[in-house]
Amino acid sequence: MATSSGNAMKIIAVMLMVIGAGLAFWGYQLSGSVSSELTEAVTGAAPEKVMTFYIAGAVGLVVGIYLFIKN
Repeated sequence: MATSSGNAMKIIAVMLMVIGAGLAFWGYQLSGSVSSELTEAVTGAAPEKVMTFYIAGAVGLVVGIYLFIKN
């Protein structure tokens, strides 16, 4: 039974890594948009939406890697 639980955790870990990488990539794509470039030019900082995708992607990726290595 422990093997089944370990496999389920590995699947969840891989899903978290994929989702985290996807969110980070989506944030990267948003950072190149015209509205994002304009906001960055005016304020000097990246828009909150872009930073949210970067942070959520990084957290998902790190947690996924941790769970994958742990099990």
